[in-house]
Amino acid sequence: MTSLRFFFWFLLISFSASAQKDYKLWLQYHKIQNAAIASEYKSNLQGIVSLGSSATSKISLTELETGISDMLGNKPEVKSVINGENNLIFGAQTNLNSDLQKIFQSDFTQINNEGFIIKSVLLKNKKQIVITGKNDVAVLYGVYSFLRLMQTNKSIKSINIVDAPKTNIRILNHWDNLDRTVERGYAGFSLWNWQKLPDFIDQRYIDYARANASIGINGTVLTNVNANALILTPQYLEKVTALANVFRPYGIKVYLTARFSAPIEIGGLKTADPKDTEVANWWKEKAKEIYKSIPDFGGFLVKANSEGQPGPQNYGRDHVDGANMLADAVAPFGGVIMWRAFVYSEHDANDRAKQAYAEFQPYDGKFRDNVIVQVKNGAIDFQPREPFHPLFGAMPKTPLMMEFQITQEYLGFSTHLVFLPKLFQEVLESETYQKGKGSTIAKVIDGSLNPHKLTGIAGVSNIGNDLNWTGHPFAQANWYGFGRLAWNPYLDAEIIADEWLRATFSNDENFIKPVKDMMLTSREAVVNYMTPLGLHHIMDTGHHYGPGPWVSNLSRPEWNPTYYHKADKNGIGFDRSKTGTNATAQYAAEGEKIFDNLETCPEKDLLWFHHVSWDYKLKSGQTLWNGMALKYQEGVNQVKEMQNTWSKTKKYVDSERYKEVEMLLAIQYKEAKWWRDACLLYFQQYSGKELPVGVEKSTQTLEYFKSLKFPFAPGN
Repeated sequence: MTSLRFFFWFLLISFSASAQKDYKLWLQYHKIQNAAIASEYKSNLQGIVSLGSSATSKISLTELETGISDMLGNKPEVKSVINGENNLIFGAQTNLNSDLQKIFQSDFTQINNEGFIIKSVLLKNKKQIVITGKNDVAVLYGVYSFLRLMQTNKSIKSINIVDAPKTNIRILNHWDNLDRTVERGYAGFSLWNWQKLPDFIDQRYIDYARANASIGINGTVLTNVNANALILTPQYLEKVTALANVFRPYGIKVYLTARFSAPIEIGGLKTADPKDTEVANWWKEKAKEIYKSIPDFGGFLVKANSEGQPGPQNYGRDHVDGANMLADAVAPFGGVIMWRAFVYSEHDANDRAKQAYAEFQPYDGKFRDNVIVQVKNGAIDFQPREPFHPLFGAMPKTPLMMEFQITQEYLGFSTHLVFLPKLFQEVLESETYQKGKGSTIAKVIDGSLNPHKLTGIAGVSNIGNDLNWTGHPFAQANWYGFGRLAWNPYLDAEIIADEWLRATFSNDENFIKPVKDMMLTSREAVVNYMTPLGLHHIMDTGHHYGPGPWVSNLSRPEWNPTYYHKADKNGIGFDRSKTGTNATAQYAAEGEKIFDNLETCPEKDLLWFHHVSWDYKLKSGQTLWNGMALKYQEGVNQVKEMQNTWSKTKKYVDSERYKEVEMLLAIQYKEAKWWRDACLLYFQQYSGKELPVGVEKSTQTLEYFKSLKFPFAPGN
């Protein structure tokens, strides 16, 4: 009996240690194994000097003490003055002494209020490393950046970094409901325990803020875009205030989603017409109430007149009327309105991909200057691959905010390993041709193409209360990567993968290289086994889990996968060229020309823009049917290769995380084959052609795949 108790105790301790690793995300602070690097760090970090006493400064000090002691094995001495040793000094600009003020004078002109400087300087005949910025939050960003250098074993001998975020709103959108369910959430329930708030502050709230601050995220929208007006009642605002107080020292502002009909639902008014004086006044009073308890409240995110959500069009008004009315309410307090451009209507049978452009482009330049229009990366809905949204090249007078989806609604949920920074980078590097070549989307959203006061990038969160936060250990990399790209939209996904792997797992090159390659190919793999060559929105209905290219019985045409692929005996694809819906005309002339022409349209977008015959010759020389089938097979093969890669990492990874990823990759492989088989069997009815050599035949029938039902798929 005693030995059995010991065994269970041992299991519990082992699980706890591993779980802690998963819970720590990329802030692991492993002990540095490279002796030369460790020696360099120790000689340069003999003490820490803090030049601040704010709550944020205390967080910076705690983080440095923890990080340095964990990585070097000894706790650095904390000093109040700079002495004759090699110290690490940190503090805001106003706290620097006159000697340091002179040294950093020119550097401060190169950064904004959130930027930081990390510099090795000679002071009192000793080399000092100084981390500074214009305020304590900027210094905190610098502290995390410095610790990242240590985590990735970079030399700090002659360090000289001047860095600042290129966008000023870097925000997570939580699609969290007040009952703690999460729409399109695949990592458990919502972090926010509204029942226990405001009096119970879960340690997870603090750890959440810490993780976000470490990658420069400075805002969080706590509630679902399919909004509930109750969040704006005093009972809930008290709870929101408690969260805002936790997040503030980490530089994170709280935002809420505003339900447009709130004046009726909780205000007792008979209308929510934005032109109604009573309605406008109700929102002004509500803003005053919020800012009284949360002085740094960020503002509202609004989904209006989309998918059943109320909005100004209910009253014969337009998006400008609605957004500007709310903007006027928060403007006296420095608040922002993020107005989503995700709209489509069942009354427009033309082309769903064209609707947001048609509805918003005429309003360019008409919004208040504290309104930013939030646009999804593509014109449909977070597909594994979409051409960039045409609005990004068409509204130069309006600040546009990128909306990416970090949670994998259409990319296999939290069971598939998909490194999304590759998708994000592809979009950010896309040419809009708004002002000729070089007019990339990154330049649109950071305000460098058309200068705007507001710039921003939002990510629909993949975070839940699962022990490892994101459901899949590698899904943590998508949260991390989003933050890094929000800070700098020009970062390469390879750099992000390298950083994350080193900080999360190991600095051993024998581990890093193959696993990094696996991550970098994973997004293309999912496109191949789900929606190759420009196919899109062929997921099963409602839950978006698994293939459903046959679905055609839904009440709205644009909810049906058959609407998007239009497969028939003549071919497949949605004709958005001049001969079809002419959606290509929504792009700038040079982009239109590329997409409209079958010969110049990138093959990765082919079936998005063109309906082509099954015998159409691809650049590889294969027919479209053969090429498509081979792409599906390639995706399956790529997942198999991911499994092979991971199987060789056992000695570099703790057994619990190794086993977890191994099991998830097995699910992904099984589901990749499901996608391949179901889609090819369905499309084969129309092509009437045999599968090419190299493509495995399904062991099941099409009817079998059609019969599969998933009434309790998560996140629906």
